[in-house]
Amino acid sequence: MQIRGISSMATRQILAMLNKRFEEKTGKTVAIQAMGGVDAARVVREGQATDLVILASDVLSKLEAEGFILAGSIKGIARSGMAIAVRAGTSHPDISSADAVRKAIAAAQKVGYSTGPSGDHLLQLCANWGLSDPDRLIKAPPGIPVASLVAQGQADLGFQQLSELLHVPGIEIVGPLPTEIQTVTIFAAGVAASSDQPEEARALISFLASPDGADVKRAQGMDPAD
Repeated sequence: MQIRGISSMATRQILAMLNKRFEEKTGKTVAIQAMGGVDAARVVREGQATDLVILASDVLSKLEAEGFILAGSIKGIARSGMAIAVRAGTSHPDISSADAVRKAIAAAQKVGYSTGPSGDHLLQLCANWGLSDPDRLIKAPPGIPVASLVAQGQADLGFQQLSELLHVPGIEIVGPLPTEIQTVTIFAAGVAASSDQPEEARALISFLASPDGADVKRAQGMDPAD
């Protein structure tokens, strides 16, 4: 029987590669439905049947508390820090310090951010700096990478997890957020309460969290969770 999963877009690349390794190792097939994190949490709460859920750890913990994830089944998979991107061929702003990032945001006409945890962090930074102008802050629709807004010229700066900015044509990655304002999202997996094959789901989660996938995670701009 196929192992089914629901995940946020942020982990879709590492899951595609690691699931293939799992299939080759075990002979079982895996199908992960990727979507925006907000939508993923919503469909889980609406009762869509699945075997495992892969989301930011804080969201997954809330789903566990609400009874949608089996208690004690959550394991961290990967860590992802934020980075900044500009449209290819445009100048790179100074982002060497928190103050430099503040000045870069203040100078930009449009700033793109996501619906996920990286977007929440960017909005908090802007609020702290008095830069919460809704006409300048452009939210990417659920499931749409911020990088696409930047590539199309809809945003001068794009803020999202590095893994979401890598390998996207039409943009250049300026670099990670400086340490003093960096935030790291931990993505985790848990067995869905709706699963009719929880042991198979646990086996896949253990594989995703194992050291075997460290090379894949780093190649996609993430680090192992442990």
